[in-house]
Amino acid sequence: MARDLLLELGTEDLPARYVIPLAEALHEGLTKGLRQRGIAFGAARRYATPRRLAVVLSAVCEQQPDQTVERLGPALAAAVKDGQPTPAGLGFARACGVAFTALGQKDGKLYFRQSTPGRPTTALLPEVFEAALKRMDEHVAKRMRWGDGDETFVRPVQWLLCLFGDEVVPLVRFGLTADRITYGHRFHAPAPIALASPADYETALRTARVLADPATRKAEVRRQIETEARKLAGHVRITDALLDEVTALVEWPVAVIGHFEDRFLALPPEVVVATVETNQRYFTVFRDAAQTQLTNAFITVCNIESRDVAQVIAGNERVIRPRLTDALFFWQQDLKQPLEAYGAKLATVTFHQALGTMADKVGRLRRLAVTIAQALGVDAAYAERAAALCKNDLVTRMVYEFPELQGIMGGHYARASGEPDAVAQAIREHYQPTQQGTPIPATMQGRILALADKLDTLAGIFAVGQKPSASKDPFALRRAALGVLRICLEAELPLDLRALLHTALELQPAGARDAAMLRELEDFIFDRLRAHVVGQRVEGREIAAETFAAVRALGIPRPLDFLRRLYAVHAFVAEPAAPDLAAANKRIRNILRQAGTAPDTVDPARFEHAAEHALFEAMKTLDARNAQTADYRAQLVNLAALREPVDRFFEQVMVNVEDAVLRANRLALLAQLDRLCRSVADLSCLPG
Repeated sequence: MARDLLLELGTEDLPARYVIPLAEALHEGLTKGLRQRGIAFGAARRYATPRRLAVVLSAVCEQQPDQTVERLGPALAAAVKDGQPTPAGLGFARACGVAFTALGQKDGKLYFRQSTPGRPTTALLPEVFEAALKRMDEHVAKRMRWGDGDETFVRPVQWLLCLFGDEVVPLVRFGLTADRITYGHRFHAPAPIALASPADYETALRTARVLADPATRKAEVRRQIETEARKLAGHVRITDALLDEVTALVEWPVAVIGHFEDRFLALPPEVVVATVETNQRYFTVFRDAAQTQLTNAFITVCNIESRDVAQVIAGNERVIRPRLTDALFFWQQDLKQPLEAYGAKLATVTFHQALGTMADKVGRLRRLAVTIAQALGVDAAYAERAAALCKNDLVTRMVYEFPELQGIMGGHYARASGEPDAVAQAIREHYQPTQQGTPIPATMQGRILALADKLDTLAGIFAVGQKPSASKDPFALRRAALGVLRICLEAELPLDLRALLHTALELQPAGARDAAMLRELEDFIFDRLRAHVVGQRVEGREIAAETFAAVRALGIPRPLDFLRRLYAVHAFVAEPAAPDLAAANKRIRNILRQAGTAPDTVDPARFEHAAEHALFEAMKTLDARNAQTADYRAQLVNLAALREPVDRFFEQVMVNVEDAVLRANRLALLAQLDRLCRSVADLSCLPG
């Protein structure tokens, strides 16, 4: 028979960041532990609130199947000598827990087989629970002790519940013995709740003002705040991170509307959002769907249905007033001088001990921004001006208080100082993309400045020998490298990354700046590209590592050109001719490698076989066709026409003949063919 299983840990309020990870760890620990012991079950569902972590498993078998242990030991020749067991044979018997005479033979080796009856699920649950707790502990670096016990958990455990059908499983942990008792909302339903079976769990808690399912609670939080926003005829700002955090902070969500004074609307919207969302976990409301016109309303989610909502609202309004007052003061003080005036203080701010101050970095950014602008054929004036000002906001009062607003505040201060919109927007955008999935800068000047900033950081930190390790990346260089690639690719900028890295390295005041460091930097960035694109599905197929390697083998320094070649090769490998051409190219490379050198020119007059003439003419035709198109995919399609003449050549022609002149001419022909096979990518890297 099978029964439902419920396990719940009741705790003091958990930190929001641990609620879901711990619930998932408990879920994984229980399901994996039961599977390992051969206990079948049906659906598994996790529950999580600030005060509880629980899992319900349906149709759990009452007993594991009979267990059979089979082991092969040492060979008989090593296990028995002169009719007596050797130390090796006796050791295997001891390991199996039986006498030597109880062992059998199989495939010329000692053999042990033992069957034992399966244990009841209730007897296995304590060890499964212990394994799940260890899995949960991996998510929490620092755990608490409480009372006079030595056991630890992220927060003190207040109750344990474990039901297998209608039977209590008396698990013992944290000084508690599991029962059938759970608890509802701390204030609305504080009395103990006795459950008859696991099936009653979610319904009983909902009656007791607890939405135990986090997905249900999250949907309810969103529904309530959107409903409140409609009452204001506004548009609420909802981020996934804030929604998840608020969901993990409440058991019975109740959304209420509050307001702050209109005078705080003089602040840039980002400042109000940072204050209200980051510090207080409130949701801001805008007049427009684009969320550019902030209102003085906010929505907060309480964990109680108050009898006096006005008091709750007044308390929340009172909390944010001093924070917004401070922010307004910082804004007003910062505006007393133009953004340019703050640049003098950058000489007192260290960027890196070996790489100088932020003022030194700004000097490098100006030169690098000009180089990038010239490479793109755009006016460098705005980019250089933005580079000169882009770090000045780091020494303002506002950014000191809200470091997450650096760049954003620089853009606001630049506009307030009368700088051109192009300069202000570039300053605002130059940290983008801030993480995977976030947008790249929208303006050309912003892209130029963002590239300059990231390339300077990459070059400088690599030069002084502090490149990322497998587990540590304190300067976020992987993110910077991916940002460089995304800007080049998504904005379709045909930039030579090798040349820009060379310039960035030359501008550094210290560290290694030689050709080896340049190669290391380039490899690091293209490794990020490899991780970014390999495995992506394009045209219904995943891009293979061999496809990436084929393009990388040519040392293409322009990411945009690299990606176009990559997509072309990805399409080409689906062609029937691709494996044969790849195999032929491998053969050609081996022949040329063994030969050492090959002449540069081919003399058709020295051809002896029709296959030589046919291949040579096919190559000339291909060369002419490919010269008329810059489409790499079309070039590779044209290359597929060489399949038959290449096959006939190798069937009819011996390359390494004794006649040195003939051999050199045929090697020259193969060398030209090899160059054609590497015009888009190195086809010898492809499967074939």
